[in-house]
Amino acid sequence: MLPGFMTKAIDILLAREGRSLHTRTAGWATVVLVVTMLLGSWAVVVAEHGAPDANLTTYPRALWWSAETATTVGYGDFYPRTLWGRIIACVVMGVGITTYGMVTAALATWFVSRESTRRHHLAEAVDRTAHHVCEETTQVLHERFDRMEHLLAEAGGRSKG
Repeated sequence: MLPGFMTKAIDILLAREGRSLHTRTAGWATVVLVVTMLLGSWAVVVAEHGAPDANLTTYPRALWWSAETATTVGYGDFYPRTLWGRIIACVVMGVGITTYGMVTAALATWFVSRESTRRHHLAEAVDRTAHHVCEETTQVLHERFDRMEHLLAEAGGRSKG
């Protein structure tokens, strides 16, 4: 069941049809982040293996550390002690910060786009209404002028006769 779910989730995230560039980019960044967290967790366990006072000695702990690091929460309960562990931490942090920034930008773009579309439709409706009112006003004015011309013509005919 899980591989089917993962396949569907990746298809949705990376779908090319009907998705905007920022949405696809955020989807790819999310996939890169997940892969970085999984590989970074494994790599930090390998890097920390045998280090004195190492606390990232198991993959589950390293996964938790990777999630903390990618989100920049950093509770401080787990942290790398070795140089290579810290380099891996920098990579996980950089990818995490970049990904969350891209997802936030994609979400903001979506909201701005929806508001822009709403305002565009509203402006079109106002234009249609104004055009309709203008046509009605023009029609009423033409009818009044026609009546006035008719009245003037009748009054002119009476005064001559």
